[in-house]
Amino acid sequence: MAGAPGPVGLAENGPAIDGGTNARAASPVPAPAGATATAADAAPKTENDPAIEALDLTETARKAAYALKKAHASVVFTSGRRDKADQARAMAGNVVENRDWIEETYAKTDLRDKCQKWVDDNPEKKTKDEIAAGLESVLDAATDAQLGTLSKHLSGEAFDVQPVENDADAIKKAMRALEGLGKFLESEGGLVRWHAQF
Repeated sequence: MAGAPGPVGLAENGPAIDGGTNARAASPVPAPAGATATAADAAPKTENDPAIEALDLTETARKAAYALKKAHASVVFTSGRRDKADQARAMAGNVVENRDWIEETYAKTDLRDKCQKWVDDNPEKKTKDEIAAGLESVLDAATDAQLGTLSKHLSGEAFDVQPVENDADAIKKAMRALEGLGKFLESEGGLVRWHAQF
């Protein structure tokens, strides 16, 4: 009477396993008991740069920011979407250096003229905080439609990049080639600013 069979695959207890049935690639590491794969696990990871995500950009501008960062890893973003207070502070910082900066920088609109008029009518306001407070009061009185004519930063359709000396020409060339770009500025009102809007 034959003995009990041994483990499958051992030659002395049965036929050897055909080499053609062996896995050709390593098996995946099993997941913990009870875990199930999700669609998110199967999908490739999307890019997630906290500095870019913090800019709160529209999708077109966001994709452009990632493309620029991929081409030039040293790029530092200095501004993205702004609320009215942020916009007023950004403008005020430039007005401190050039009282005509608003008029020299923005396209002529009713809101641009109101902002410049506030600056002209308040020559005693010289600090960034004083000017920001005044400009914010002008922006607060504006409609959404008027705000949209002033700056693409207010809608998340623009970002600024820190100007640099190393690779400056290559970075500016890359910015000018970004998909969906509407305008690129390397100076605003006589001040060096790298601005891309979509």
